[in-house]
Amino acid sequence: MDYLLEVVTVPVRDVDRSLAFYTEQVGFTLDVDYHQSDDFRVVQLTPPGSASSVQLGVGLTEAASFAELTDPDGNTWTLQERHHAAGGSV
Repeated sequence: MDYLLEVVTVPVRDVDRSLAFYTEQVGFTLDVDYHQSDDFRVVQLTPPGSASSVQLGVGLTEAASFAELTDPDGNTWTLQERHHAAGGSV
């Protein structure tokens, strides 16, 4: 089994501010901006040419559609199915 790093979840205080920074200043491509409620929003961005993406948002690790694992140091990894639809919902 190959392990590929595809998504890294980054905690942020202000999703809109971070979205603007990563798209306008850093040049990442917006893949997904899904906001189902005030308690859940996921923004997924990909650096140009990268196979890995970054997720920003609110309530990401509590959503039932994600699988998680925690390592011995308490770091939580969130797993996502590969080949999500760009611009679609997660």
